[in-house]
Amino acid sequence: MDNCVFIQTNHKQIVGALVAEYALRRNSQHNDKFDVRIMDTRDYPFFKAREGQLYLRDGVKRTWLNDDLQSFTPTRFMPPELMGYQGRAVVIDPDIFAVADIWELLSRDMQGKSIMCRPRSGTKGIIDRCLASSVMLLDCAKLSHWKVEEQFNELFDFKRDYMPWICLRMEDRDSIGLFENEWNDFDRLNANTKMLHVTRRKTQPWKAGLPIDWRPAERFRLFPPVAWLMRARRRLFGEYGMLGKYKEHPDQNQTTLFFGLLKECIDKGIVTEAMLHEEMKQNHVRHDALQVLERTPDLAPPGGPPLNLHPA
Repeated sequence: MDNCVFIQTNHKQIVGALVAEYALRRNSQHNDKFDVRIMDTRDYPFFKAREGQLYLRDGVKRTWLNDDLQSFTPTRFMPPELMGYQGRAVVIDPDIFAVADIWELLSRDMQGKSIMCRPRSGTKGIIDRCLASSVMLLDCAKLSHWKVEEQFNELFDFKRDYMPWICLRMEDRDSIGLFENEWNDFDRLNANTKMLHVTRRKTQPWKAGLPIDWRPAERFRLFPPVAWLMRARRRLFGEYGMLGKYKEHPDQNQTTLFFGLLKECIDKGIVTEAMLHEEMKQNHVRHDALQVLERTPDLAPPGGPPLNLHPA
């Protein structure tokens, strides 16, 4: 098929990825026009081959750990290869949940651009000119220079830095267009949201109470002493030492949306209770997930807002 939505994941975020796939299908009236494919790092041996090796990230040499929460991010650049450099693709993170019809994005006029996305928020977007590659619309024929395994390996030869790569700073800026922020809404859910991105990792609704298993940045341009402290923490206490635990999401509507979608996934057999128990055992899903599901109200049927949302 000429159109496909790709969802990135690793073993730690597989439940999120399955819920994300379900949300795409649930909220589209054009399911016959596109495929959905989950890209799991376990299916690509070049990730495992680099376990424990040093790579370059924002000018700092870090250790590659496939067990890190976000080890899947280089797969963002795989869809053109997987599509044979033909057709259209949308690629999303496993913590992004459609509340609108993804076909509206897949079929839009790209005005000759190779990539469409949105800017990052905060200092990354302003100072570093970082674009958010967590949701991208791609014209695959125009991205034949994306060769992921080769470019991933360059990180370990210190020929490529992860941050410019992931921020799309290595692309011709004239080849990139911007779409509305609502297609990658960072921790904001209202009547205008088209895809919710639970991007503040510390408050992902399905992780509350678990020990943090992602590694913070170690470069802060506005206040370098923070970076020095983070590096000292890592050396003294290990990769995740002293980072604390995941917190409840401050917006109950976002927790309700995720668990409402998960509830429907269980009803349809997409996710099983046995799988949830195993994911809880592995500390990939909060240990009270079944209790949260019990108190989560049913979502409204597809075709309208799943919750009683208001404009921003």
